[in-house]
Amino acid sequence: MFLTRHLRLPTGVLSLSTRFGIPFRQCNTQSKEKTTPDDDNPDDKKSLILRTNLFESAAKKDKQTYIEMVKIFEKRSVHRRNHVEFIYAALRHMEDFGVNKDIAVYKALIDVMPKGKFIPTNIFQAEFMHYPRQQQCIIDLLEQMEDNGVMPDYEMEAMLVNVFGKKGHPVRKYWRMMYWMPKFKNLSPWLLPNPVPDDTLELARLAVERMCSIDPRSKIDVFDTKEVENALDHTWVVSGQSVEQSELLEAHNKQEPVYIEGPFVIWLRNRCINYYVLKSAPKPLPAVEQTEDPDDVSNLHNPYIGLDLRFRKGQRIGSAVSTRRRSVHEQDDGIIYAICCTGSSTKDSLLSWIRLLEKEKGNTALSSLAVLFKFTSPTTEVTVSDANSNTVQH
Repeated sequence: MFLTRHLRLPTGVLSLSTRFGIPFRQCNTQSKEKTTPDDDNPDDKKSLILRTNLFESAAKKDKQTYIEMVKIFEKRSVHRRNHVEFIYAALRHMEDFGVNKDIAVYKALIDVMPKGKFIPTNIFQAEFMHYPRQQQCIIDLLEQMEDNGVMPDYEMEAMLVNVFGKKGHPVRKYWRMMYWMPKFKNLSPWLLPNPVPDDTLELARLAVERMCSIDPRSKIDVFDTKEVENALDHTWVVSGQSVEQSELLEAHNKQEPVYIEGPFVIWLRNRCINYYVLKSAPKPLPAVEQTEDPDDVSNLHNPYIGLDLRFRKGQRIGSAVSTRRRSVHEQDDGIIYAICCTGSSTKDSLLSWIRLLEKEKGNTALSSLAVLFKFTSPTTEVTVSDANSNTVQH
């Protein structure tokens, strides 16, 4: 009897719901497979293709096409569903379209986010990252801007405040970027054009000028190997040498060889180029013996000529050579005599560089010195095929 009373209870509940007009919800026992969109519906297929293959199926990849795709997504739906996935896909394909350094494109992606919905209304939502996926998406966008050296402006701040409010984490990230990026933008003493030129000759000139800036008397020359007789490789050579380096080369021991070492790599923003150095073998430098009291002000040194004041007065109590200051070109691993970049980085172009240094720059000591090559392994494998044969040289 107790069991039948409980079994009749659902029937009474149903009758009460119909009497008072209260809706009664029942569990749906249908399979979830029926709720999925029909595979035969062309609208669902079109929406799926629009979300996934929008950037990959573009025939022309430039800024105008990229902006048009962003506008297509904005007009596709008022609610802008899947905007986080769309922004991440757009960030991945930025470099393919060549817009990874354009601030207008980043603003267009931020404008995809819905306005006002993600603004925190209390301190707990502000500190515990209200809508974390959306905020993290824009933080990743700002980090990609920082990696590409794109500095935001005040218009972007207004856009971020409209989306996340002043307490949002992307706005805090923007404020940190605006504090540090202007400090580091022009901090380097070697200013480079932005973007750097695509011409290899201009890159080589900028690289040699940067490396030779340690000596203000350095001179940069651009040679053509066609001026050398019997030159096999016709290309350009950018050479850098100072007067002091020429004097050190003249004083080099004729019994010891000089070396051409390389290739070494120097980076100019996102471009790299190989360079070579003409130097001597490592030589032990004489140890400087401190025999005088450094606190004795009666024995001051002249910082302009490298000799102390007693030699200027004619009282030569020691050797003037021992007081000569060490040149900046005399390093622990050898004396650097010249630096160059060639268009082909071959041995023949480097031999033409040595002959041009001897002929054009007046380094007559090179005619009596043995020049040896000391090549390092390149960063990537270089394959050279011989047109006259089927062999491949590595």
